[in-house]
Amino acid sequence: MLSLIVGLVAGGVGGAVGYELAGSGSQVTSALDLPAPGAVPIANLPSGSVEQVAQKVTPSVVQLRVHGAQLAAEGSGIVLSADGLILTNNHVVEPAAAGGQLAAVLQDGRSVPVQIVGRAPAFDLAVVRAQGVNGLIPAQLGTSGNVRVGQEVVAVGSPLGLSGTVTSGIISALERPVRAGGEGSGQDTVLDAIQTDAAINPGNSGGPLTDMQGRVIGINTAIASLGSGGGQVGSIGLGFAIPIDQARRIGNELVHTGQATSAILGVTVPAGQPEDGAATVQQVTPGGAAAAAGIQSGDKIIKVGDRVIDSGDALVAAIRSHSPGSQVTLTIKGAGGATRQVQATLGSQQVGTR
Repeated sequence: MLSLIVGLVAGGVGGAVGYELAGSGSQVTSALDLPAPGAVPIANLPSGSVEQVAQKVTPSVVQLRVHGAQLAAEGSGIVLSADGLILTNNHVVEPAAAGGQLAAVLQDGRSVPVQIVGRAPAFDLAVVRAQGVNGLIPAQLGTSGNVRVGQEVVAVGSPLGLSGTVTSGIISALERPVRAGGEGSGQDTVLDAIQTDAAINPGNSGGPLTDMQGRVIGINTAIASLGSGGGQVGSIGLGFAIPIDQARRIGNELVHTGQATSAILGVTVPAGQPEDGAATVQQVTPGGAAAAAGIQSGDKIIKVGDRVIDSGDALVAAIRSHSPGSQVTLTIKGAGGATRQVQATLGSQQVGTR
């Protein structure tokens, strides 16, 4: 009985209030009647925000479409010059090198033909030029030399053909040896990669990874996958980018000569992860940098500078992170277990082609 009385009293009060409002002619304004707020001007966006970075970087990213003899592919590219120079991944444009057609979709929606300037398959980098354009907005290139784990980053590209897509995350790790062509590829495709948890998907390849000032610090190139087979895979929070310092050097060589070079130590080491956690030298190239430094077959290379080497792929990535002619300090464990340090001046080999 008590609950019924309370309900009747509450209903009566509500009805009385409604009657009074109606009788007085007052109108109640709802959120639906209020005007929408205006957009925040770009100049007023918070400094260092993802939104500000997106506004700055997106105009400097293009979608690349390739129609080869047997397949069609899509990727992304970074504008380097107002007259159409674009930096991207080699695996994005490779089908066009065999006679396919390559086009860039610009930010204004135009599709323009593209020609290859030069490719460096060992670094998974390429430079192309969009034809008949001017007034493009070049990206601002930063440096990967001071990138830190935990640093916030933004990725821009065309995943799954969706151009102008922006994702964000952090730098998860540095100096990751990654094979650009996947686990089935050889050591000639090992990259010294930046790892990020920003969502990277097929089609992001060739697009920029930037810091929170919108400066390019890496070229998105690969993703890890739990799946197997040839189907498309999605992001699982493990994406990889080529450090921009390396990409800048290779890109410059491709632009000016159409070719590129790589540092070489002059040893053969096994692939995969060995049980002894080192790069065991199988063969030494006569006359090469390693031979000149006194490295012998059977030696285990455990450090390049301060960088720990725990596999053959790690050694390849570490050496390729240097320019030809650089001098490096190698820590060696000999057959008897004793360690020593040697200085090696890295040689050079051509890895680029038109």
